[in-house]
Amino acid sequence: MGKRLLWSLVLSSVLSASWAQAAEKTAIQVMHQGDPGFVAAYGKVAERFEAANPDVDIQFIYAPHDAYNEKFSAAVMAKQLPDVMELDAPFLANYVWSGYLQPIKPLIDKDLLDDMTESNIAQGTYPIDKDLYAIGLTDSSVVLYGNKKYLEAIGARIPKSVDDAWTREEFEGYLEKLSKLDGVKWPIDTFRGYGIKTEWITYAYGPILQSAGCDLIDREAWKSEGTLDSDACVDALAMMQKWVKNGWVVPQSAGTNQFFAEGNPAALALGGHWVYAEAVATMKDNIVVLPLPKFGAKGASPNGTWIWAITKTSKHPDIAAKFISFLLKDKEYRAYVASQSGYPGLKSFAAESPLYANGGPMAIAFEQASKTAVSRPPHPAYPTITSAFMQAVDEAFNGGDPKEALTSAAKKIDEDIEDNDGYPPFGDGQ
Repeated sequence: MGKRLLWSLVLSSVLSASWAQAAEKTAIQVMHQGDPGFVAAYGKVAERFEAANPDVDIQFIYAPHDAYNEKFSAAVMAKQLPDVMELDAPFLANYVWSGYLQPIKPLIDKDLLDDMTESNIAQGTYPIDKDLYAIGLTDSSVVLYGNKKYLEAIGARIPKSVDDAWTREEFEGYLEKLSKLDGVKWPIDTFRGYGIKTEWITYAYGPILQSAGCDLIDREAWKSEGTLDSDACVDALAMMQKWVKNGWVVPQSAGTNQFFAEGNPAALALGGHWVYAEAVATMKDNIVVLPLPKFGAKGASPNGTWIWAITKTSKHPDIAAKFISFLLKDKEYRAYVASQSGYPGLKSFAAESPLYANGGPMAIAFEQASKTAVSRPPHPAYPTITSAFMQAVDEAFNGGDPKEALTSAAKKIDEDIEDNDGYPPFGDGQ
């Protein structure tokens, strides 16, 4: 009886100490997405951060990539926003306008702020107050990958820089030649396998419209009608529709890896920078990396990726920022991102990434960041803009009239902006 009482007192003492220790810790909730490799990397960073800061408990909230915005909306409705959230850059304006985020310049380590590339600053900046609301280790781009053997077989010119990109006429001429080449089942993989309702559509296909001389919306008047349904945009979407009708594009049902799949059935790939790591593993030196073609007078390429922000409701923004700074400086995390062909958003990370340095296999991709990158429209109506554009592309790829599809999309976008009184102060001509 005496021993049982003693053990009870000891156990009670231990539990009390544990509870007291837990109660002393500051919990920081981090909402994120990512594939299993990145999820594991975040977990290891958290372990190292907690070891260095034993009074902090990092708690992760995972949301699947394709359902991220829905899960974030649920957190908003439940008034349970995390302290730190990962967000897709084009949605930043909507989040800031809605009052979910706080400026991070006073919180993040200054050496990291000074280290950001221009495109990284651009993807995290709200255009109205020009303040920085998010930061990332990386940015992103899309390039044109080519199978060297196939391109040599048709005598294709290989551009050496962004300034030397293929013209529309060259590009379409090569697609036609490739369609007749033995071994080529499809001239190009545009990664339709990602699905028609994913951000990939606006991210990757939007620059084709911009290169052709139009845009998703007029970025001064913030009206879509007259721009998205203009002749230049209709012509660009009709051009893409023709590629699909001709059987030149890998269909959605074939998956997402036909460029580097066994037998290399696709000769070209309009793919993100992340494709390189996967493709080189099987294709070795049979890959050439080309700038996106010019479909009009100028080139255009996308930028923007998943970046880190601190919510306005965080009770510990200083600790949240400390974790973000720790993450972006963590050597093992940076090494992992580099191994995944991470596109540099910090100058120091670019220096650690020979893949993107002058002469590197992806140097053209990094060159696009300073010469042709066009951010997706930084407007609170972006969720509607991208959704309407996705639907228009889907209709056209399924045989619909491009003019009607884009006219309908432009109307939906303008109606949303009107329904929200112009999303002031955007509607005040800011």
